[in-house]
Formats: sequence, structure tokens, C-alpha cells
Amino acid sequence: MAGWHWTGWPSREGLEREAESRPRRVLTAFGRIVLLVVVGWGTFSDGKYAGWAAAAAAAGLVAAAALCALFLRVTREQRPAASYLASAALVGGAWLANWGLAYTLADFLWIGLAVTALIRLPPAPALLVAAAALGSYTAASPASWLSVSATVGGSVLVGFLLRLDIEARGTARRLLFQERAARAAEAESAALAERARIAREIHDVLAHSLSAQLVHLEAARLMLERDTDREQIRERVVAARRMAQDGLAETRQALSALRGELTPVGEFLVELADRERAPLTVTGTPRPLAAEAALAVRRTAQEAVTNVRKHAPGARCSVELRYLDDLVELEVRNTRPPRGESSGELAASGGGYGLLGMRERAELLDGTLLAGPEDGGWRVLLRVPA
Repeated sequence: MAGWHWTGWPSREGLEREAESRPRRVLTAFGRIVLLVVVGWGTFSDGKYAGWAAAAAAAGLVAAAALCALFLRVTREQRPAASYLASAALVGGAWLANWGLAYTLADFLWIGLAVTALIRLPPAPALLVAAAALGSYTAASPASWLSVSATVGGSVLVGFLLRLDIEARGTARRLLFQERAARAAEAESAALAERARIAREIHDVLAHSLSAQLVHLEAARLMLERDTDREQIRERVVAARRMAQDGLAETRQALSALRGELTPVGEFLVELADRERAPLTVTGTPRPLAAEAALAVRRTAQEAVTNVRKHAPGARCSVELRYLDDLVELEVRNTRPPRGESSGELAASGGGYGLLGMRERAELLDGTLLAGPEDGGWRVLLRVPA
């Protein structure tokens, strides 16, 4: 602990008033009041002060209380110079009280200073202050050596134990602050992760829906420039309209996914394959997938099929879902596009972030995504634990 270095101050957190419970603060205030009453009674009860002497004794008592309050404040704030000057003033003030026959006040100042110094000052100066205070008490006390020894030993022991208590409270408060900071960081991290997840959902839904619409609309524009039959153009526009409707449905599904409400992966792939006229193969024993794994499969299939339309129009596409022992695989393949089919303008309709988004999804689940050319076509392979 930092407080036990010879020149290190005790835990500041342990000295703060907030570190004390309400009952402890009440007992501390009550104890100080009792001490003031005892010291005042011991000073004035035997009638040795009268007139101006009584006034001087009362003023000295008030000054001693103010000096004690100052010492407590500067040591709590850990101000070295002020703390050491206040310590010297208390030792001198106790000798002055002893010279003025206020023995109870003098003993209280010496013993109280020794205990408080051991609690609040760095160890090296605390030992010096305690030695000066208890040495003064020993020199001035008329009690037997056994009584004086017991008082000195008890004061050192109490100071040591109370310092341990302060260090323990300081450690507990530091751990509490660290735990709160860790919880705040964890909450912030979770919020950022959730924002990233929502951003991926928005991107994937919009990229799939809008890119599909742009593909058909761009094809319609090219047909208009080539004076193609109006019926073919109409088919493209109708297809774009259908894609817009599908996009609305996908948006609703994305909102359901964000709420944790997902249709089974198998049903989704059947609908996607039927819509895209792509053969679907399922191997292994189908089983429910975790929400994030199911979402990764759905979005990867969507993005891969959309990329086939954009970059390889006219190519044949196939989808295969494989349930393995501890993971699930999704493979989307397409053949070489027919001769004469151009993908230049259609491919430019996307933002270029689809492959990156698919790979990011896979890596977040400790999975992998492989994408690259194969036999003149393209192959996308997703593997995620499930």
C-alpha cells in the first residue's frame, strides 16, 4: 500500500468523509463532543481558575480546539508544511497548557496528536511527531512508569490500527471506483457494439434491396438506349418494383431481428432461392442456430446472391447450406456469365462494402469467410460456429 512508504501519505480516499458510513460519522461527532466536555470539565471542575485566569483558560481551550480542527483539516488535505507546523503548534500549546495547570488539556493534546499523526501523516514524520508528543507526555506526567507506559503503548497501538482501517477503506473505495468505471466502460462498449450491429443491419438490408432495384432499373435504361422490346423493359421495371416490396419486407425482418425475432434460416433460404431461381441444397441435420449465427448466414446469402446479379448477370447461381458437428457452412457459387453480358455499369450500383461486411460478421463470430474466383465464376464460403 502506498500509505506505508516512509514518505507516503495514507490513502486520501480513506480520509474522505464520503468513505465513512453515516453511523460512523455520528459516532465520531459524538465522541468529539464528549472529549470537549471531559477536557472542559477537567480544566474548570476543581475551581483553580477565577476571574481573568478563568477567562484566559477558556480562551486557551477555544484556541486548542481551533488548532485541533486546523490540524485535522490540513492533514485530510495532505498539505505537508501546514501539517508539520500545526503539529509543532499543538506540542507547544500542550506545554503551555501544562504550565498553566490545565493538565487534562495538555494530556489530551499530546496523546491525541500522537494518535492522529500516526493515522494521517506519512510514517517517517508521523513517528517523529508521535515521539515528540508522547515524550512530552512522559516527561510531564506525574503518573507511575507503568501507567505512562500503558498509555504510550495503547496510543501507538490505536494509531496503528486506525491507520490500517483508513487504508482498508481507501482500498475499498478505489476498488469501488474501478468497478464503476469498468461497468461504465462495459456499458459503453455494449452500446457501441449494438450501434455497429444496427449499422450492419441497415447496410445489409439497404444494400440488398436498393442494389437489386438498381440492377433492374439500370438494365431497363440500357434496354431503352438499345431500343429493346418494351415488354422486356416492362419486365425489368416490374422486377424493380417487386424488389422494392421485398426491401420493405426485409426492413421489417431486420427490425424483428434487432428484437431477436428471426424466422428459421432454412425457410429464409428456401424463399431466397425460389425468388432468385437458384437451386438450394441442404446437407446434414438441420437444427436451430444462435441468433447471431443465423443472421450471418441470412445476410451473407443475400449479399452473395445480390453480387451475382450485379457482377455476373445471366450466370447460374447455386446455394448450399451444410450443418456440420460444431459449425455451419454456407456456400454460394455462380458460373461464368454468358458471353455478351456486361457487368460494368451494373456493378457500379453498389457501395463496395458488401464483402467487407460479410467478412466482418464472420470474424465477430470467430468464423471465416472465403470469397474468390473459381472455374471462371465466383465462390463465397461462410463458416461460423453453431
